[in-house]
Amino acid sequence: MAKQSKIFVLDTNVMLHDHHCLSHFQEHDIVIPIVVLEELDEFKKGHDQLNYNSRAFVRELEHLTKKGLFKNGISMGKGRGKLFVETSDKAHLEVMHNTFVNDIPDHRILAATQSVVDKNKGRYVALITKDVNLRMKAKALGLNAEDYKTDKVFNEETLGRRVVELNSVSQTQIDTFYDKGSIAPKDLKVKAEANQAFILRSGTGTALGVYDAGQDLIKRVDKVRCSGIEARNSEQTFALNALMDPNIKLVALTGIAGTGKTLLALAAALAQDQNYDQILLARPVIPLQNQEIGFLPGDIDAKIEPYMLPLYDNLSFIKNRAKGSRDAAKVEELQKSGKLQITPLAYIRGRSISDAYFIIDEAQNLTPHEVKTIITRAGENTKIVLTGDVQQIDSPYLDMRSNGVSYLADKMYGQSMFAHINLVKGERSELAELAGKLL
Repeated sequence: MAKQSKIFVLDTNVMLHDHHCLSHFQEHDIVIPIVVLEELDEFKKGHDQLNYNSRAFVRELEHLTKKGLFKNGISMGKGRGKLFVETSDKAHLEVMHNTFVNDIPDHRILAATQSVVDKNKGRYVALITKDVNLRMKAKALGLNAEDYKTDKVFNEETLGRRVVELNSVSQTQIDTFYDKGSIAPKDLKVKAEANQAFILRSGTGTALGVYDAGQDLIKRVDKVRCSGIEARNSEQTFALNALMDPNIKLVALTGIAGTGKTLLALAAALAQDQNYDQILLARPVIPLQNQEIGFLPGDIDAKIEPYMLPLYDNLSFIKNRAKGSRDAAKVEELQKSGKLQITPLAYIRGRSISDAYFIIDEAQNLTPHEVKTIITRAGENTKIVLTGDVQQIDSPYLDMRSNGVSYLADKMYGQSMFAHINLVKGERSELAELAGKLL
C-alpha cells in the first residue's frame, strides 16, 4: 500500500527565504494561507533580496494559476502534489482570538493550519516556518510545526572544520618536507581534499602544509607579511596563504569574533592591489538585534556609513600598524582614487564584477540564495572572500546550519578553487577571546 502524502502549510518567511520553495516538497500537497499572500504584497516593492523573492514567488504562483482555480487544488506537475490556498473560517479565527491577545498574521496562519488539520483527518499536516516562536505557538496548540530544511547543512563537521593535525610524522619526513617543499599524502598515510590544511608534527619539529589536488602533493606553507599584518597562529597563516593564492577564487573565513577574519582579508587585498582593478568591501546592512537607528540624512554613502564602521576600523588599524610606510599611504591613495570601495550589497543583483577582489564581511547574515547571487556575479579575474561568525547571527530566520556561509562551506568543500579556513584562536585581545569563549 502506497504511503499517503503529507500536507504542508507554508509561512510567509519560507517564500521570502527561497522563492523556489514550491519545488522542494516532492509528492506532498502545499497549502498557502491567504494572509500569506497579503504579507507578500507588503514586500513586493524594494531592492532587497526579500523584495526580489516576494516578486519572484508571486510570479511563479501566477504561472501555476493558469492551470485553474485554487478551490480543488492546482497540480504542481508530474509526480508532485497539489497547491491550495486556505481562507480561515470564522470558527477557527475565533479560537485564536480567545487564545492570543493580539490579532496578527501569525495567528491567522495558525487558524488556517488548524482548519487544514480539521478538513484532512488522518493525514499528516505540518506548518513550515522559519520563525522559531511561531513553531512553539503551533506546538502549544497541538499542531505539527517544522523548520524549512531544504538548504540546511546536515554535516556538523562543516561548521567547525579545523586544520588536520598529524602528530606522528617522523623528523626525517619533516626535514624532507622542508628541503623539497612538498610531500605526497600517501607518504603520510592520509586522505586529503583540495586546499585542506595540515600541521605536521614530529617530536622536535613542526611544519605547515596545504594539499594541492592538481599535483597530489601537500605543499609547504610559510608565513607572509601583508600590508604590515603578520599571521599570529597557524590558522591565520593558512588563511593568508589562501587569500594570496591567485588560483583560489573563493575563500570562506569563519571563526568567533576577534580571530582576525576581516583584518586578514583586507590586508591580503591591499597587498594585491596591483593585480585587480578594484577592491570592493561589503557587508549586510543588519543592525545589532535588528534595532533600527531611523532615517539618516545624506546620499547612499552617508546612509550606509554607520553599518560599515567595522570595515573602516580595520582599515584604520592597518594604516596605524603601517604608519609612515608605503602601505599606510597606499590605503589612503586607494580610497581617494575610488579603487577601494565600500558598498552595500543591496545593489549587486544584475552586476558583473570583473577584475576585482571582493570581500563580504558578516556573511553569516546572508541566506544561501543571497550567497549564490553574489558569487554568480563574479567575472574574469575576480576573487571573492566571505567572512563570518556562524555563532553571531543577527538575521531572525537564519541559524548555524541554514546561513549562507555554512551552506557555501558544505557545498563547495573539495573544489580546487575554494578554500575554507576556520579560525579558532582569538587574537583581538585576551579579554575578547575570554568573552568569546565564556559569554
